Amino acid sequence: MHEPFIYVIVVTMFGKKRQSNGLVFYEKKKLVTAREIYAFLSWAAIICGAVLFAYVAVFAFGVRTTVIGDSMEPTLVNGQEIMINRLVYNIFTPGQGDVIVFKPNGNENAHTYVKRVVAVPGDTVRITDGMLYVNDEPTDFYSDNIADPGIAVLDLKVGEDEFFVMGDNPNSSDDSRNANIGNVKLDTIIGKAWFHMAGGTEGLGRIH
Repeated sequence: MHEPFIYVIVVTMFGKKRQSNGLVFYEKKKLVTAREIYAFLSWAAIICGAVLFAYVAVFAFGVRTTVIGDSMEPTLVNGQEIMINRLVYNIFTPGQGDVIVFKPNGNENAHTYVKRVVAVPGDTVRITDGMLYVNDEPTDFYSDNIADPGIAVLDLKVGEDEFFVMGDNPNSSDDSRNANIGNVKLDTIIGKAWFHMAGGTEGLGRIH
């Protein structure tokens, strides 16, 4: 009489042992491959990057404000919505010709002002005979005579981290010529006005 045979089937040399019908099996463990780990990390990085990009985009470019009054005509009109770049002045300082958005004297209860930078730190400003002079040189910001020189009737020095601003429609603008506003300090500037919604005869577009 033959001795009974015991058949041992080895599925793999690694894994958990399982017995069924007298046979011994080894269940193979599923291992996570390097390729699967790489794919997972790649997707995680893409998702995190997209969330970060969306946050930065909203913070930097997604803030709107509304132009109040006609002081920036013809560039911007009353009631027109504009987009503010809040990131740019964390990297660069405002330059002559930039259109900025600020709170006068940092007053959070005041409405936002939108004006153009006509002089930067170190410049000297003066308005004589209806003409704006910066560092004794006439500028071409305005084709019409400026009726009220305000505090710029005499040479006015723009200090460090300060900016002299005016509206594009200077004869209907409260700006740095007004002693209650004066030079705008850097830390009161919200950002750069860079894009406008449709308004007046203008459609969507960059602010220049």
